[in-house]
Amino acid sequence: MNKKTDFIIGMLFAIATIIFIVLFLTNDTFFNWAFARHHNILSWYIRPLFIIPMVIFAFKKSFTGIFATIFALFTSMFWFPIPAEINPQVLEFLAFEMDYLKGTWTAPKILISLAVPLFFIMLILAAWKRNWKWLIGIIIGAAVLKIIWSIAFSGEAGMSILKPALLGLIICILGLSYYFKKHKKKG
Repeated sequence: MNKKTDFIIGMLFAIATIIFIVLFLTNDTFFNWAFARHHNILSWYIRPLFIIPMVIFAFKKSFTGIFATIFALFTSMFWFPIPAEINPQVLEFLAFEMDYLKGTWTAPKILISLAVPLFFIMLILAAWKRNWKWLIGIIIGAAVLKIIWSIAFSGEAGMSILKPALLGLIICILGLSYYFKKHKKKG
């Protein structure tokens, strides 16, 4: 795919992601439908894994790949069916997350929430520039901050994020390490 087409398709995925986020935050019916499926913790385990293709596409400088992966990451919260049974800690944590997203957006809350796009920008730039130490540091830092934020703001319910976040972190580091070693041998 040529660079112009790649950029255009990538921007279409970026716009689709923005539309999804706006719809998610402004349409209560869609919000509740998506969050009901987000109670399925399979979506918790799959979301960190999108870091691997995002980094690989940034390494290859593919806008389509980067923004299609970001779109998939955001929409993956509702890919799985509503679970038959839900851990009480998961219920409590997601109730906190729902209140957080639907509550009043204060200046401090906006600043904290800007950490998400900042993470994507830093991750993509580190891979784009092939700065592997910075990249791994960003991935580890993001996982640690997600865990700290979850526990600090939702108490013990935030512990429910611990296993998916740590497993995702380990898989991301191992997967990217394998990719980097394989790529070095070819280069």
